[in-house]
Amino acid sequence: MRGSGGRGAEEGSGRRGGAEGSGGRSAAPGSGGRGDAQGPGKSDGRAARVAAGLVLAQIVSLQFGSALAKGTYGQVGPTALAGMRLGFAALVLWVVVRPRLARLTAAQWWAAAGLGVVFAGMNAAYFQAIRHLPLGVAATLELLGPLALALALSRRAAHLLSGLLALAGVLLLAVPGGALPGVGVVAGAAAALCRAGYVVLNQRVGRLFPGWDGLTVALGIGACLLVPVAAAVDGRSVVAHPALLGTGFLVALLSSLIPYSLDMLALRRIGARTFGVLLALGPAVGAGVGFVVLGERLGLREYGAMALVVAAGAWSVRTAE
Repeated sequence: MRGSGGRGAEEGSGRRGGAEGSGGRSAAPGSGGRGDAQGPGKSDGRAARVAAGLVLAQIVSLQFGSALAKGTYGQVGPTALAGMRLGFAALVLWVVVRPRLARLTAAQWWAAAGLGVVFAGMNAAYFQAIRHLPLGVAATLELLGPLALALALSRRAAHLLSGLLALAGVLLLAVPGGALPGVGVVAGAAAALCRAGYVVLNQRVGRLFPGWDGLTVALGIGACLLVPVAAAVDGRSVVAHPALLGTGFLVALLSSLIPYSLDMLALRRIGARTFGVLLALGPAVGAGVGFVVLGERLGLREYGAMALVVAAGAWSVRTAE
């Protein structure tokens, strides 16, 4: 897997001079070939469509993983499951990638450490949120962070309107018709804050590291922070039900390893604003997964909310940076 992604910012800047001098073709990751004879519009549009497919795939995987995780709460606590999710994901990626730690620069270490802290906080908060809230509501609250980031990064009226449209759909889904438990709302808000930081830091790590090294180091740091806490809080429940380790591995694969890898690929093609809006497709996909897997039925409000979010995502792709 090494070398399959974009190179670091330093390499990218070093290549630009030679590329521009030889005809204007830049090899910087995520540029989409802006110096190409086709022009920036077509290449940017292709990159945005590919990124949209990657984000949709990660959302589907994440929602199935979350549904599987919530089904185990009668046997194990959310902290233990969050620890297994992050720990197994880090272990698998570390064995596959085998990053060379001695070669990391100070900037790379700081970026990976920041993303690792966010990984630990995001996993712990989100699994607490789905303990107290319906899955779709928890996912919706978590997405308020990326949507707020998307609005903050908006530079044009089309960007702002697409973000507001997605936010309207998310908020419509977030109102279940009754009072929400305060603990769940606080956990969801914490997950939203971590999710916004995740978007920014994941993009930075993807630019600073070659291939998958940055994601691997960040997941390792996050696992070192969260797994000991999970063992101390909920370790006995895992010992009492050892079969849950297999479930934890599947949750790690579906809701961490696959989504985080796809996110990094997407963030090498589009900006944080477009990515934040596309993540708003999550509640709609979650509602579909809930219907297929759990037999949950949807009302007119849910269908209306999903239509708003899908429209915002499509608009965001058409108006990508």
